[in-house]
Amino acid sequence: MHTENQSQHVHPENHQPQNLQPSESAADLVLRIARNLHRAAYSESKVMALPVLRRLLTTATLTAISLPELFRCRDIIQRKHILRMLAVEVGFKCWEDYRHALDTMTADQLAHFDHLRRTASYPNLWFSSYAEAQNYAKENNGKALRVGEQAVVLIG
Repeated sequence: MHTENQSQHVHPENHQPQNLQPSESAADLVLRIARNLHRAAYSESKVMALPVLRRLLTTATLTAISLPELFRCRDIIQRKHILRMLAVEVGFKCWEDYRHALDTMTADQLAHFDHLRRTASYPNLWFSSYAEAQNYAKENNGKALRVGEQAVVLIG
């Protein structure tokens, strides 16, 4: 489901995404991730484009269009769509609200982007609410992450 910048690996010693510039703000990091997702959405490769396109549809950033049609017409995707998608995935209504919140955050508080990129496939468990995911994670030694209105528990 999630495809993020391949260069964002976590250093075990400090848990910060690799290639994070010391002065890079949280907003700069999200903008860099958005740029890479935007490029992936435009890719001719379905393996690269479809995960991003699915996320755009799942977050209702783009509506009234099917996935195959969106792939054929992916030139309609603008950076603002990617930014809104990222905002909705972490629980904000719009990019503007998320952008304002990013001003109060540091880039290392956004480690969930790297964690999702590496682990948001199977055998992770999806839940319809974050509360349900948190309860399951506590009982089963997992990590709950909010993804829009839903949540995923990352195993291991």
